[in-house]
Amino acid sequence: MNGALGRMGQRILTLAHQSSGEFAIGGAYEVQGHPALGQDAGTALGLGKTLGVKVTNLLQTDLSNVDAIIDFSGSDGTQYSVNAAVHHKKPLVIGSTGLDLELAKKIHAAAEKTPIVLSSNMSIGVNVLLEIVALAAVKLGKDFDIEITEAHHRHKKDAPSGTALMLADSIARAKKWDLKKVMKFREAGKVDEERSHEEIGMQVIRAGEIVGDHTALFGGPAETIEITHRAHSRDAFARGALTAAAFLARQGKPGRVYTMRDVLGL
Repeated sequence: MNGALGRMGQRILTLAHQSSGEFAIGGAYEVQGHPALGQDAGTALGLGKTLGVKVTNLLQTDLSNVDAIIDFSGSDGTQYSVNAAVHHKKPLVIGSTGLDLELAKKIHAAAEKTPIVLSSNMSIGVNVLLEIVALAAVKLGKDFDIEITEAHHRHKKDAPSGTALMLADSIARAKKWDLKKVMKFREAGKVDEERSHEEIGMQVIRAGEIVGDHTALFGGPAETIEITHRAHSRDAFARGALTAAAFLARQGKPGRVYTMRDVLGL
């Protein structure tokens, strides 16, 4: 687990530990200079017991005993995970968001050598939601305006969220629209402009400790449909990440980029 002591990393490792043997923790990695480096992972995670696995830096670790790498480290750390996955020929699950175009290209190049699951949201519910909003977009037609609203905790660095972009992309593909042309961010002073029928509005909220709320709103001339997913805890994403790791490690998948749709058979 790269990003082992981040918000997501802690939940993934804790659930892996609690999995009754389905998963075993083969490595817990953090950035150079992290205060927990050298500590037992169990102690660092507050599990009340030692695991015999020390928190180390990914660049200084032998990965021969791991079946898959999960990365929730952020863009800098993700580059190290990609390099390690290719060098050691290990499957990789990437849940980090806010990745730039250069890193995205590097990930796709690496996937030619080792299988990679790449998803901005590992939640099973969210990935089913992507199917539902695509169906709604087609069936409701041009009389329904489309808005996406997402809300996250005040610490989240990227906006809009990767999940909100996935929702917009799913709708745009269903509509056969160019997402870059139809996605609009709401700005003050623009309310007098007539709304286009080919438009996906995007609104962002950053407040408190909201885990993750996403809503796709379809507003028609006489009715409104709202399709919402609310994450009650990070376990929704953590369980999905573990499912993705098992998907790669157990089935000997060929090298390419996979999504959670592949993992879930959607």
